[in-house]
Amino acid sequence: MSANPCPRRRCERCKRPQSHCLCPHIPSLDHRSRVIVLQHPEESRHPMNTARLAVLGLRHAELWVGERFPELETVLEEHRRVFLLFPGTDNQPALEPVPAEEGEHPLVLVPDGTWRKARQLIRANPLLQALPRLGLAAGSPSDYRIRRADVPASLATVEAVARVLALMEPEKDFQPLLRPFRVMVDRQIEAMGPEVYLRNHGR
Repeated sequence: MSANPCPRRRCERCKRPQSHCLCPHIPSLDHRSRVIVLQHPEESRHPMNTARLAVLGLRHAELWVGERFPELETVLEEHRRVFLLFPGTDNQPALEPVPAEEGEHPLVLVPDGTWRKARQLIRANPLLQALPRLGLAAGSPSDYRIRRADVPASLATVEAVARVLALMEPEKDFQPLLRPFRVMVDRQIEAMGPEVYLRNHGR
């Protein structure tokens, strides 16, 4: 009886298989806005975890994994302006991101997961429910060509973070943040082969 094959070794930083490590493509971008991604535990186990790529590419970003975040209260007290990057509702319309004032260091909280899981995070953390929301107007289609979205015009988390920072800090270029994401997607499509990709993801 043959032994089970050894699992592929993974990069400790980007968590991708070492043969497909994305670290050479990850930038180190400076920015004034602090970003905290609140990731649902189920999303943290997804192999195409774009929130990790966003946090690795930014100097002032953090990834918190969980369902409830009691430490939010302390963090919110540290910032004069705090926003939740999430679509608005009839009772709580979303604001359009505008450039941050000079010397300002706003905090942007980003729920990460499917839309259902992201809503669960917000319900489980009442402090999030009271925050002003930031919404992103429809723009270029997502490059996340290997994952079906349950809401039309959805963006990968790394794409949403790049867009909101570009609007809040228009003097900076956040396109390099998307470089490892695009490499990851291209590699996955190549591994699938054109026939499988078109059958499962063709539009």
